Amino acid sequence: MTASAGVSYNKFLAKLASDHRKPDGLFVVTPAMGEAFVADLPVGRFHGIGPATAAKMERLGIHTGRDLKAQPLAFLQERFGKIGPYYFGIARGIDERAVRANRVRKSVGAENTFDRDLYDKAEMHNALQPIIDKVWRHCEATGTRGRTVTLKVKYADFRQITRSLSATAAVANRQDLEARALRLLDDLPLDSRGVRLLGVTLSALLNLVSAAAATEDPQFALPL
Repeated sequence: MTASAGVSYNKFLAKLASDHRKPDGLFVVTPAMGEAFVADLPVGRFHGIGPATAAKMERLGIHTGRDLKAQPLAFLQERFGKIGPYYFGIARGIDERAVRANRVRKSVGAENTFDRDLYDKAEMHNALQPIIDKVWRHCEATGTRGRTVTLKVKYADFRQITRSLSATAAVANRQDLEARALRLLDDLPLDSRGVRLLGVTLSALLNLVSAAAATEDPQFALPL
């Protein structure tokens, strides 16, 4: 089995560190390294900056952490509203969010970064199988079910998209989860960039629901 881990002095940097050595490695960002580590990364790699926000930053000439750090707080608040101070902080390696180890889990997911880019849908189908297995094992172990399946795709140029499918009933079994995940994958057009990462997340609208509360109706309600 392969696993990646990131260690740092705040949540933002720990998450970046966990991505840094995927698919198999440990990376530590010390307090002395934090600001410099952020400076050279594209803003599209930052957790909390999605594709739409990254595109907006690109239009404003903000391409890297260094570019983001150069922006005054007032400018970031004017352009990005309440989240502006968060961007101001992470550009300096600062994230004061508390770590809550015992919070209620709202979703369960798994993903894999591949050693080589995938271009063929059949390869992607096969690559999704162990990811789906991991998600479903967690559901079985905890007795939980979810109603929304989300597929995450990261391309070779690090651009990322997600697609979700919600239903009136919770996912009934592993085959049901696979069918919904593959439906999302099959709806995506092939891309010349190649796929670097695939992930599957299972959630309900707000929380995972207990297996005892899950209904048996597998009909899809709202494809997105």
